[in-house]
Amino acid sequence: MSNRSPAHVMPASIRLGRVGGIPIALHYSWFIIATLITLSLEAHFRSTEPDWGMPIIWMTSVMTALLFFVSLLAHELAHAIVAQARGLPVRSITLFALGGVAQIEKDASTAKTEFLVAIVGPFTSLVIGFACIGIAWSMGWSVGDGAGGLIAAVLGWLGSINVALALFNLIPGYPLDGGRVLRALIWWKTGDADRSTQAAAKVGQAVAFAFIAVGIVRYFGGAGIGGLWIAFIGWFLLQAARESYVQVGLAHAFKGVRVADVMTRDCPTVEGWMNVQNFVEHELLRTGRRCFMVVDKGVIAGLVTPHEVKQVERAQWPFKTLDDIMRPLQDLQSVTPETPLSSALESMSRHDLNQLPVVSNDHLEGVLSRADVLAYLQTHAELRSK
Repeated sequence: MSNRSPAHVMPASIRLGRVGGIPIALHYSWFIIATLITLSLEAHFRSTEPDWGMPIIWMTSVMTALLFFVSLLAHELAHAIVAQARGLPVRSITLFALGGVAQIEKDASTAKTEFLVAIVGPFTSLVIGFACIGIAWSMGWSVGDGAGGLIAAVLGWLGSINVALALFNLIPGYPLDGGRVLRALIWWKTGDADRSTQAAAKVGQAVAFAFIAVGIVRYFGGAGIGGLWIAFIGWFLLQAARESYVQVGLAHAFKGVRVADVMTRDCPTVEGWMNVQNFVEHELLRTGRRCFMVVDKGVIAGLVTPHEVKQVERAQWPFKTLDDIMRPLQDLQSVTPETPLSSALESMSRHDLNQLPVVSNDHLEGVLSRADVLAYLQTHAELRSK
């Protein structure tokens, strides 16, 4: 699965390193599904390979589960490599309970790019799947048969699950890869990217409701946890499809809007020598503002918000100055008044910022905050509803 919304982030994850310059992370939910897959494999190998003995069965189950997640990573890397080749920056790849997400920072600019980035993931899984099955068959393995030995059994299972993964991802439920392929085809036919996203998202919602319904029916039909798992997948797809639909509306709301149209111009300043205690009591609490520029000898030196204050133990507030805790101006991401609002919001999401200084010709023009963006969206929504 590939995700092209910069606003989508996968917090609560463990960084593993980089592959080809792309950060790789494990979401905490990965450990849940990894455990379930390992237990499922243990039961599978115990029934198909009873002569192995429990130590070998457990070792093989763990090894096979890890190889499965390597194949998931290959699926996401395929998305990322094609995206980068088509000029789309990739922020990271995160493996989580339902597979993986390649965080692609920009939307595709053409239907062809959308199609290529979407289709390469399932194609990669199919190649891995058929390659594993082919090697396993050459070693004497067949479905439901313990012949061929340990390596053949592992490759046979990996091949089968990768083919199943590819077919699942080709379901036309946005934002699954199949839904993105559908979006690309509608986009190519209509020439309208927003319309194609809305159409694919509606199909995705229908597919999600179908998953939920089937899961509930199977649960009450005696399938137990398996039915609930299908319903959970449907719920996940439903939320993702709805968010994709909403993002089209956000794109319309941000179209033609500059940072200067939304930013706060009367950004308050405080002296760098002020201690944190006085700052909290006389500035933060009394004014209700959340962003202040720190000034030293009349020159803006940095920015301070409640986030910086919370990093200091309360007992140290009287002894720490704003100079000690501020984020220096040179370390801050900044935008110009003419920057498109959508680009500024992408920068805030990418760097996990709540405020952005707005600078023009080395002069501070104001500050853009998430609150400013939300206030603009609320006003936009109210006016559209009239």
